[in-house]
Amino acid sequence: MLAVVTLDARLKLFLFLACLFVTSLLVGDLIGGKLYQSDVGGLSMLISVGMIPFPIVFLLTDLINEFYGARVARYVTLVGFVMAWFTIGILTVAGVVPWAPITTGADWTGVRQASFDNIFASSRWILICSTVAYLTGQLIDISIFHVIRRRLHGRLLWLRATGSTVVSQLIDTFVINMLVWYKQMPFSSLVTIMATSYLVKVVAALALTPLIYAGHAVVERGLHLEPYRADET
Repeated sequence: MLAVVTLDARLKLFLFLACLFVTSLLVGDLIGGKLYQSDVGGLSMLISVGMIPFPIVFLLTDLINEFYGARVARYVTLVGFVMAWFTIGILTVAGVVPWAPITTGADWTGVRQASFDNIFASSRWILICSTVAYLTGQLIDISIFHVIRRRLHGRLLWLRATGSTVVSQLIDTFVINMLVWYKQMPFSSLVTIMATSYLVKVVAALALTPLIYAGHAVVERGLHLEPYRADET
């Protein structure tokens, strides 16, 4: 007799967090080819718009790690990794499918082949590079978060959330920017985008700390769910 899976509050929460995590990851990679440049207080900033959803990835990594444990957080990380490669496969197949003759006419106002290939070929390369940096950074983040939590016996949530992000994203930022932009821009611009990206990630980690506490409160007091860490049961 098959077991009946009950979609209780804990499972619903996990499903929502995991889906939001993977969506934020993939959207960030797909839009990552667009760069934004600005001068803030005399400091030149160069950054990819793919950074917009990535603070959500940081936040969700820490919440999943906090409420479900390092083992589950690693599982969600691997799901995101597989989905990224699935997306790469879909983009590759879509790129080789022949275009309909109607799209080559002068009156065609839809997406043209040059635009499609330019956008999604670039996204495919960013996705490939991102999978390497993402998997490395995430596993380091989860491990550091878990070690700090264990050493401090669950105290100082802000320290393990911020500390794990500061270390892991230093590695993630270096790896992905070297892979994506090394041959695409001058070295000075490469240094700028790495420094800017890391600065934004550190600021985001600090700014998101109240949201981590808020999420913790919502789950425990609003949904009446206590942490259930699979690696501690």
